[in-house]
Amino acid sequence: MSHPIRDITVEITRLSEATRDVPLPAYATEGSAGMDVCAAVVGEVTLKPGTTSLIPTGFAIALPAGYEAQIRPRSGLAIKHEIGIMNSPGTIDTDYRGEVGIVLTNHGGKDFVVRRGDRIAQMVIARYARVEWSETGSLDETGRGAGGFGHTGR
Repeated sequence: MSHPIRDITVEITRLSEATRDVPLPAYATEGSAGMDVCAAVVGEVTLKPGTTSLIPTGFAIALPAGYEAQIRPRSGLAIKHEIGIMNSPGTIDTDYRGEVGIVLTNHGGKDFVVRRGDRIAQMVIARYARVEWSETGSLDETGRGAGGFGHTGR
């Protein structure tokens, strides 16, 4: 399967030669929207039930204007181990040049061990638009109106 969307180049740098053994973000399959992001922990980090920890990745990126990197949970970690990302999706802005960190949370009842090189998150690069507000006294009417949070009965 050929995937035609390859329209940007993003600069990435390892923050230390010591992280040369940790894979950089990569797509697992040709159809993957998200790249797997790996842990660059020294040794192991144990997440106790109900705790959150900032897990290092060992890299930084420079996104082009008009793009963000979204950090999302991995479904396998969620269903098998109840591991998620506290601020999901996390956003990496175009002007951030620090290490990409993953805010992992253990929502389960057992310890979860993060090891060096483990795939702990996904990163999706996405376009975004900046808005300029146009304040007005009222908005146009729609069929839905102000209905929300399950108002359709489904």
